[in-house]
Amino acid sequence: MNSPHPLESFQFCPKCGSPRFVIHNFKSKKCEACEFVYYFNSSAATAAFIFDSNGRLLIAKRAHEPAKGTLDLPGGFVDLHETAETAIQREILEETGLIVDHPQYLFSLPNIYRYSNFDVHTVDLFFQCQINDLSHLRADDDVAELFFLEMEAIQPELFGLNSIQKAVRLFRL
Repeated sequence: MNSPHPLESFQFCPKCGSPRFVIHNFKSKKCEACEFVYYFNSSAATAAFIFDSNGRLLIAKRAHEPAKGTLDLPGGFVDLHETAETAIQREILEETGLIVDHPQYLFSLPNIYRYSNFDVHTVDLFFQCQINDLSHLRADDDVAELFFLEMEAIQPELFGLNSIQKAVRLFRL
């Protein structure tokens, strides 16, 4: 692995603030002062495959870093106390103005999302989403632009995030 382990960035116990926060094992640190053990786990994120009536895929252009200006699928992080299905519905509404009727889970892929000079490890959950009304389509939130592309015209290498590139390749098979 080329980058340092994410736990190296955490120098103080998040519970008591002690600097006696040491490596416990490959995925955790333990506070020698209060005995709190912090496990570094993946964050959950979602992404959607949405098609129009002509079978074209909805593509987003990223408005912010990481990978600003590259292609993406609509989606985002799962909030606390939220299911993945609720998260994909919320994210699609926030980013596109569209209402998802029935999100259908497809597969998941691990990813590393570089944010504020920190590697956020994610497990990205991919859905195919049914949209009955595309008339409210608009780019908003983290999206600079939205457009539809024929599947044959999609170039996976133009997508800025590794998991999205892989997902597009898998979905095209």
